[in-house]
Amino acid sequence: MLNNNIRVRIAPSPTGFLHVGNLRTILYNYLFAKHEGGKFIIRIEDTDQNRFVEGAVENLLKVVDWAGIESDEGPYLDEKGKVQEKGVFGPYFQSARLDIYKEYIKVLLEKGKAYYCFCPKERLDSLREEQTKNNLPPKYDNCCRTLGREEIKKRLQANEPHVIRFKMPENKDVVFADEIRGSIVVNTKDLDDYVLIKTDGFPTYHFANVVDDHLMKITHVLRGDEWIASTPKHVLLYEAFDWQPPKFAHLPILLSKTKKKLSKRDGDTSVKDFIAKGYLKDAFLNFISLLGWNSGSEQEVYSINELIQQFDLAKVHKSGAVFDLEKLDWLNGVYIRQLSPDEFYDLALPYLQSADLLEQKNDQLIIHATGEKIKSTDLKGILTLEQIRIKNLSELAEALRFFFIKETDLNYEAKELVWKKSDSQKTKVDLQELSKILKKIKTEDWQLENIKKEINEFLLKNNLDTGSVLWPMRYALSGRAKSPDPFEIAYCLGKKQTLARLEIAFAKL
Repeated sequence: MLNNNIRVRIAPSPTGFLHVGNLRTILYNYLFAKHEGGKFIIRIEDTDQNRFVEGAVENLLKVVDWAGIESDEGPYLDEKGKVQEKGVFGPYFQSARLDIYKEYIKVLLEKGKAYYCFCPKERLDSLREEQTKNNLPPKYDNCCRTLGREEIKKRLQANEPHVIRFKMPENKDVVFADEIRGSIVVNTKDLDDYVLIKTDGFPTYHFANVVDDHLMKITHVLRGDEWIASTPKHVLLYEAFDWQPPKFAHLPILLSKTKKKLSKRDGDTSVKDFIAKGYLKDAFLNFISLLGWNSGSEQEVYSINELIQQFDLAKVHKSGAVFDLEKLDWLNGVYIRQLSPDEFYDLALPYLQSADLLEQKNDQLIIHATGEKIKSTDLKGILTLEQIRIKNLSELAEALRFFFIKETDLNYEAKELVWKKSDSQKTKVDLQELSKILKKIKTEDWQLENIKKEINEFLLKNNLDTGSVLWPMRYALSGRAKSPDPFEIAYCLGKKQTLARLEIAFAKL
């Protein structure tokens, strides 16, 4: 049965480009909300002004749009790319909610659950150094916890810099249920009186996210397992306000192939880098959905609707998930091969243009190197040759470059034309015979099946080794050892270009 009361949120900080782990968290929240018939909310946690990066919010929302993940509430980009907000629980930027936090910090101060701390940074740094030197966990020593009301009033009137800290209960077991990991118990002796309001008047993440989750009626908090250590602080804060906490679910960490936490040292970790490399949206979402979850079946390829239907928190793993780039490449290849020729054309064309292989002038496609026009139908034929081979779209330009350059610009040595079971002289003769055969095919009859038929008959009639003829043909036409079928290359190049390239190869020998 669907539960329309379920409300989840993602609350990223605008501190840079979106990490793949953050997108996995966003996706799991979205899948859970949609599976349950609930609401998916975006909230921007921008209270750390020192780490704020201009344009980070727009970059986040662009990735969310690219992924096809539509929020029910929160910021979004309008048609002009401007950030707007929707929903009745706003504002959805924490920096616009400072008056709300001031109201609720007063509640805690009045209840004796929080207190002012005037310790200067130098004292706190010295305390931390001493504790580290003695192999003690760095904790605040509660120096200001017992300050009298008059002294506090005097210091505040003097505008003395201060923070507001949570008054941690002493020697108390904090118990909370994790939807993935079960019951977790932490004693407060391991926790310090953490900061709720910073010296600049902005709330810390711990304070703002609890207040906002309560006011926005968040029912489930799905986040990375690095937040497990902070959850007891949040549970105690809910208790201090006499609020019902949401249910928590901490998602498994993403690991490199060496089983260490995934980091930039392991290569690309920003979603924008994967988009630029030509990974398809559906393939990428499918891949990251499997980083910590599976349906319990052997199925590996899922549409977004199948993911929504089958997603279940009970099937999210506790242990870390390995980010296997080879698996992503395989999956992306599967999705590429499922595209129609028109879909593949639309996705591929920008990559060929950005590589300066093609340019568009007055609705016509021009081959940059030669200035010749190329029909979209012919280009689709060329693209089809690599659609069954490539793993991502960024490979296309290099794989197909030989189609869009002058025949004189093919860069290879004469020895590369020679098949391993042949020699230069025989290769020269074979190429000459090959040219004679292809010249006999009329331009209007230049079709793949005719090219295949004529060359295969030549091979059979002369009892020739296939490799001794097709290998130099492949190299002469493409300038490389790995390429599509030489028959297909010849068909796509056309008769004139094919014969010109065979002539150059003959001359090299």
